[in-house]
Amino acid sequence: MRQAFAGTISVILLRTVPSLWLGLFSWNEEVGRMRIFISGGCKNGKSSHAQRLAKQQCAPGKPLYYLATMIPKDTEDRERIWRHRWERAGLGFETVEVSGSLRPVIKEWLDPAGSVLLDSVTALLSDGMFTAGGRVDMEAHVHLKHELLALLEACPNVVLVSDGIYSDAWRYRPLTEAYRQRLAWLDCELTKACDVVLEAAFGNLAVFKGNLLGEGWHADR
Repeated sequence: MRQAFAGTISVILLRTVPSLWLGLFSWNEEVGRMRIFISGGCKNGKSSHAQRLAKQQCAPGKPLYYLATMIPKDTEDRERIWRHRWERAGLGFETVEVSGSLRPVIKEWLDPAGSVLLDSVTALLSDGMFTAGGRVDMEAHVHLKHELLALLEACPNVVLVSDGIYSDAWRYRPLTEAYRQRLAWLDCELTKACDVVLEAAFGNLAVFKGNLLGEGWHADR
C-alpha cells in the first residue's frame, strides 16, 4: 500500500510540478549517443520517456531540439499540444515546427552535435498522406522514410516517437487500413536504422533492440 501511494504521489508530482524533476533529466554521459525509436499505445508515457532520453543524451552547452509535427485539427489535438508544451517547459528544448518536408529543417536548423526529439512519426505520416486539399498520397510513407533516414544520418543523437496503432485486430475502413499498414511498414524500416527500439506500456519501457547504458536495460537475445 505504501509503494502504491508513493507511486501515485510521484505521478502527481511529475504531472503538476515538472521543474522538481529536472534532476532526472540531467545529461548522462553513460547513455551515449544513439538513435532511439519509441512506440506504444496512446497515452502510455512515450513522450515523457522520449523527453527524458533526449535530455540525457544532450551534452552540456549543446542544443536540444523538439521537432513538433502535429497540425491540430480539433480540440483534442490542441489540448495534447498544450500538454506536451507544458510537460517540456523548463527542460531546455528549442521547439521547431515541422510542416511538410524535413529536409529544410535538417539543413537550416539542426546542429549535428545536438540532441533531437521528433514527436511524432504518426503525425508526419498523417499530414503527408492526407493533404489539406483532400488528396491522398499513397506513397507518402516512402517519401517520409527517406527524410527520416536523412535525419538519422545527419544527427546521430535522435529520439523518434511513433504510435503502435496497427497492433489491434479490429478492421477499419479501407483508407484507415491503408494508413495503418503504411505506418507499420515505416516503423519497421525505422527500427532497422535505430540503435535502440523501445515500447511504452502503462508508463513502463520494454527494450526490443539494443541497450541503454546507465539504465540497466537490454534486449533479450
